Amino acid sequence: MANQISEELIEQIRSTNDIVDTIGEYVQLKKQGRNYLGLCPFHGEKTPSFSVSQEKQIFHCFGCGKGGNVFTFLMEIESFNFYEAIKHLAERAGIELPNDAINQESSLSKESQQVLSAHEWLMKLYHHLIRYTKDGKQGLDYLQERGITTEAIDTFQLGFAPNTKDFIATFLEKKGFHPQMLVKYGLLVRGQDDSVTDRFRGRVVFPIRNHLGKTVAFGARAMEGQEPKYLNSPESDLFQKGKMLYNFDLAKKHIRKQNEVVLFEGYMDVISAYQSGVHNVVATMGTALTEIQAKLLGRYAETVIICYDGDNAGIEATYKAAKLLQQTGCQVKIASLKNNLDPDSYIKEFGGDAFKREVLEASQTFMSFYMQYIKKDYNLSLEGDRIEYVEEILKELAKIESSVEREFYLKELSAEFNISVQTLLEEIEQQRQKLGAGKDKWEKDRYTNKVEKSRGKLLPAYHNAERQLLAYMLQNRTIADKVQEEIGVSFNIDDHKIIATYLYAFYEEDNPESVSMFIERITDEKLRKVVIELALIPTQTDISDKEINDYIQIIRNESSTGVSIKQLKAEQRLAEQQQDPIKAAQIALKIIELQRQVKHLN
Repeated sequence: MANQISEELIEQIRSTNDIVDTIGEYVQLKKQGRNYLGLCPFHGEKTPSFSVSQEKQIFHCFGCGKGGNVFTFLMEIESFNFYEAIKHLAERAGIELPNDAINQESSLSKESQQVLSAHEWLMKLYHHLIRYTKDGKQGLDYLQERGITTEAIDTFQLGFAPNTKDFIATFLEKKGFHPQMLVKYGLLVRGQDDSVTDRFRGRVVFPIRNHLGKTVAFGARAMEGQEPKYLNSPESDLFQKGKMLYNFDLAKKHIRKQNEVVLFEGYMDVISAYQSGVHNVVATMGTALTEIQAKLLGRYAETVIICYDGDNAGIEATYKAAKLLQQTGCQVKIASLKNNLDPDSYIKEFGGDAFKREVLEASQTFMSFYMQYIKKDYNLSLEGDRIEYVEEILKELAKIESSVEREFYLKELSAEFNISVQTLLEEIEQQRQKLGAGKDKWEKDRYTNKVEKSRGKLLPAYHNAERQLLAYMLQNRTIADKVQEEIGVSFNIDDHKIIATYLYAFYEEDNPESVSMFIERITDEKLRKVVIELALIPTQTDISDKEINDYIQIIRNESSTGVSIKQLKAEQRLAEQQQDPIKAAQIALKIIELQRQVKHLN
């Protein structure tokens, strides 16, 4: 690969794709000091330990230890190989790759690549039929009757599958796709007579795209009496309903910008909202919200507005989704729809502006929704049920960190049930103690300890000196040249010796002072992690020669005295074995004196 894409082009692609912007498409990042923090996408956590340095163009998680540059991030999160990461970032930046680099091997199997290609061809055909042919007019009329505009049809690449037996099968076979593979992935179905036909024939078709915008499946809706009413592609290694959200590829940039996402249950809800100007919208695909989907939303937005149907089934689904989203750290709001309408019907009856103003902007907090939701489980005309209801509400309120928010709802309870706010406050404090309200502090302390330990605060002085010196060498070639001249690779820690060797060679090739570029030279995963940790150590912009010399001297002292101390300790053990306590004590004094000298120099 390297002989087809030059180092200069790779560096251009890397420098054009800012790591904060790129990772920001997957993780909600907040500026904290010189770096950005977020929840790690590679392991579950509630306290952010995922750090991104814009200055050094690297990332590192202090929790799971993963780290690297913009290429390695994409390779980790998308399971790309190196070439695919380069290709993705080149397309993102509008950089054209050389022709001889286009046909590099994909991390996807040959079959998966063929399936993606078949879906792409079929999506284009279905869309062409509904927009430009008589065969698709039935589907076009249906969508227009449902209030879907031509612009929305094009945006979502909606289509129509003609009600013919072998039209689609013949089309795909002519494109070189084997019928057996197409049946396996549900684009065609095999009849009792062994013939193959289009799974979706006679239906309006909704392409389902993954987060990268690749069509991986279809949803289809019957128009006239067909059963079932809704039909999806079967699940496969490319399409798993519980891991995907409809329209996520188009919505994610709007979600990041607004730090908020609206969650629906159906395709038509999304399309209606999108064409009325609400673009931060996604939907589940005929199944309840899963933990994977909830975590995905939590990475992109602080707030999730759940906007499900207003009937009883929709309310039950809302409660379950809200609880799941709360567990993943999201702030949840509930949009209420009057007259038991679904979002699509509401927008058609009252318009997009009313939907934004009276539904989304007027959405309830989860607590307000919950206080109404659980009333169905109690007969509030009975004293016992009223007490149980209040106690249940207090348990939920105890989970809220904001004292202002807690008191707001306590006043509502106080007014409704004629209980003093003070009594409710005392009860809620007991509940918070049971829950262990200090857990968040513990989580923060645990994260702080990880960071401090990773930065070498608890390590020996010579180890800290080596880490600090390497941190300066990674960002300053002049310092690296000085260290090379003074001590070469005579570091005391083996990993540091190897990193220094790589770094000297890197600078000798006249490469720039770029950690992001340097870590590409480190193939050993353990060493790469060490380099990233070193690069994130805080440094001074105007460090003096004296401070650099002090670090060098500490390293030299350890090199010379470390061996002596080891030898003396061996002699001390021998004297003890020979039962010569006087000699052992004399050696111990020498060891203490050497250690004192080292400590004084440090």
